[in-house]
Amino acid sequence: MRMDAAREAELTVRLRAAGCVFAEDEARLILEAAATPAELEAMAAKRVEGVPLEHLLGFVEFHGLRIAIDPGVFVPRQRTAFLVNTALGLAAPDAVVLDLCCGCGALGAAVAAALPGIELWAADVDPRATRNARRNIHGAGRVVTGDLFEPLPRALRGRVDILLANTPYVPTAAIDTMPPEARLFEALVALDGGDDGLDVQRRVAAEAPLWLAAGGHLLVETSDRQAAVTAEIFDRAGLDARIAEDDELGATVVIGTLR
Repeated sequence: MRMDAAREAELTVRLRAAGCVFAEDEARLILEAAATPAELEAMAAKRVEGVPLEHLLGFVEFHGLRIAIDPGVFVPRQRTAFLVNTALGLAAPDAVVLDLCCGCGALGAAVAAALPGIELWAADVDPRATRNARRNIHGAGRVVTGDLFEPLPRALRGRVDILLANTPYVPTAAIDTMPPEARLFEALVALDGGDDGLDVQRRVAAEAPLWLAAGGHLLVETSDRQAAVTAEIFDRAGLDARIAEDDELGATVVIGTLR
């Protein structure tokens, strides 16, 4: 719709009253996306109800890319750009890269955009996520559906140089304390990491050495509180672990290198 200062101000007040922290920016984006006054009202009402802005717009800006986001699919957080940057610092231009628990495919798409010569694979257990990921990864790689490594071709074993796994790491008991945007509108399988939040990380780390190439790296995002335990999990799996942090983004990544 045509930008209108009065309409933008009115929508900003409405969104701010609903608890939207970045109400001004959100109002501008919704106004730009809505084609008609009726569509504007529908989008505004859904946002006030708590529907994530990214699901309303159908995209999120991530690592310099516009990533398509379908309803119900996990929205990549901006802090996860640190996971991508850490991977890019380790990847060769022709690396074999696996984006596990890929969600909408944002991580794989970002790495492929920076390093177009890589061989990219992506996998997720949620069919909605992999349908979404195929739109974002396009012809840059293959996307498969299944539980962790299960749907991947056996020929990939021992060849993966960079294994990105943005696994769920919220403890089950903490799900109810998450913002409604996440717990009500994103897939539970993308959030719930089990009793201590690290169940999926344990499963990934246990099997990663079968898939990593010599000197290959497993990278996961976790919280600063969980990072030391994640590093111990990696070590027991046969990976040399180190912890990297970005204070500006509030991001923590654990890197495990195959011995």
